[in-house]
Amino acid sequence: MTTELSVLLLTASTVAFLHTLLGPDHYIPFIAMSRAGNWTKFKTLWVTILCGIGHVGSTIVLGLIGIAFGYTVFHLQSIESYRGDVAGWLLIIFGMLYMVWGIRRALLNKPHSHTHLHHDGVMEVHSHDHHGRHEHEETKSAMRLWILFTIFVFGPCEPLIPVLMYPAARGTMWDVAMVCIVFSVITIGTMLGIVFSALYGLSFVPMKKMEQYSHALGGFAILMCGVAVQFLRL
Repeated sequence: MTTELSVLLLTASTVAFLHTLLGPDHYIPFIAMSRAGNWTKFKTLWVTILCGIGHVGSTIVLGLIGIAFGYTVFHLQSIESYRGDVAGWLLIIFGMLYMVWGIRRALLNKPHSHTHLHHDGVMEVHSHDHHGRHEHEETKSAMRLWILFTIFVFGPCEPLIPVLMYPAARGTMWDVAMVCIVFSVITIGTMLGIVFSALYGLSFVPMKKMEQYSHALGGFAILMCGVAVQFLRL
């Protein structure tokens, strides 16, 4: 490995780590949905990895197309900026709809009591809710996951473009491949590290009283994440 490639890979690693760390959209949706949906660690793992691959992979494909057709860095970054706007609005819309659904679900499933009068004259009060797992809720959960994946495919990795185009301009496609691999591994690894660290910390926070509104709170968190990305450019 040449010194130039080492510096390039170190740059790609640093950029990937900072880009992921400073972008709340890389981890807040997974933290919010995993917490609200009571996901297993395995489900949280594969959903985060899948969305991470879609996120980085779409930019890599765009970069390779740009290399093939001789596009400039400025041209590709303009496309990435447009994709970022689309992803930001999609995140806002998704968060808002998820929050509204969560509020509606919480209100409809509010715990209530039924009174039963037995033949012997004994009156029994039975309290329950309707939080049982239903087939239609599983379908809605799967649909939310695919919507999230689609949003991440639209979400750009703008810092990758100049790092990717530099070795391409020198005609070293092996270096391009190495940059793509390192950037992808660091990005997804950082996403996983933040998600699982946050979920571990949240496991010590008592949420029993707010459990009924967990989906609504998850939607609100995603909505605020989308607002931060779209308007604060985080």
